[in-house]
Amino acid sequence: MALNSQNVLAALDSFRIEVPSWGFADTGTRFGKFVQDSAASTLEEKFSDAGQVHYFTGVCPTVALHVLWDLPAGTDLREVVKLSDKYGVRAGSINPNVFQDQEYKHGSLGNERPEVRQRALDHILESVSLAKQLGCRDLAPWLADGSNYPGTANIRHRKQWIAEAFRKVHEALGPSQRLLVEYKPFEPAFYHSDIGDWGMALLLARAAGPKAFVLVDTGHHYQAQNIEQIVAWLLSENMLGGFHFNDRRYADDDLTLGSIDPYQIFRVFAEIRHWEWESRQRADIAYMIDQSHNLKNKVEAMIQTVMTAQLLYAKAVLIDHEALQKARTEQRLIDAENCYKDAYETDCRPVLRDWRKSHGLAEDPLQAFRASGYTERTSRERGVRKKGASSYA
Repeated sequence: MALNSQNVLAALDSFRIEVPSWGFADTGTRFGKFVQDSAASTLEEKFSDAGQVHYFTGVCPTVALHVLWDLPAGTDLREVVKLSDKYGVRAGSINPNVFQDQEYKHGSLGNERPEVRQRALDHILESVSLAKQLGCRDLAPWLADGSNYPGTANIRHRKQWIAEAFRKVHEALGPSQRLLVEYKPFEPAFYHSDIGDWGMALLLARAAGPKAFVLVDTGHHYQAQNIEQIVAWLLSENMLGGFHFNDRRYADDDLTLGSIDPYQIFRVFAEIRHWEWESRQRADIAYMIDQSHNLKNKVEAMIQTVMTAQLLYAKAVLIDHEALQKARTEQRLIDAENCYKDAYETDCRPVLRDWRKSHGLAEDPLQAFRASGYTERTSRERGVRKKGASSYA
């Protein structure tokens, strides 16, 4: 198909995607942590790495922060602002942590013990306050709550407790803040998860109030689930708040975006673009990355992901929505499908290189980053400190 470069260039100008602080730290599997000398250990190092991604891609001005990991009690938020000024990226979504402490092994907001529920609520409300002080819009809590065995939990009571807590969180939000409700069908709860799918998240968000929306993590679905259908329904209900982008082969593998099924992410973007075409308005959706780079170099994997996201978004921009709508109306199935396939199969890399050149960026951000020597320098500096720390192993 003919490449309408002007449409793509204009769309890329407004495309932004947030990187996660935890994507730059040492991670692993349930069997162990895999250490990289260049991986970030401090909040400043995470800001530094995120700044590199934004410097070379130009589309990642914010970094998602995880409370307890990034903003433990006593954190001087003025220092966080200084890091933003120093590294050119500011704090983005704030992610409360109500799953790592031992007290939460039977749940947080859905725990049978009222004192545990209150502790979890207090932490989330404190996260709202931190977000306000840092000028962050989105609060994105994820609950690991659920049960492993039939009969061990009152599912209805837990739903009610979570709904009540979310209403209180909603009341605490500032005028421009949003609550993004995330869902996951299983793990760590293998019998039932309290927020197990998009419908549960939708009901809880609506019960919380008008500033609550659903967050879709592309890894949080059963095999073969039609994620773009979920996206379409949430768009139709004006309840799609954001994404955590990653890819997966089996379950919630947190692989780099598009590494397994890039056509799925294209289809997600296609649904969003078609909704925008029909409604003649821009969807207010937070695009965020949530990946675990256990083996790949942290910064390189993030740059690779951002480049993939830009490429797939650019392909979705090429869809001829008028032709698509006409083919659908006339039930010409092959022609309608080809509107997708023709756009997806178009090579958008040249226009992406042109876009980067026009914004003073390197045509190949990944190669430019590698040539900068940043990984070698941070490996030397951080590796020495890690080898001298007792927690290195």
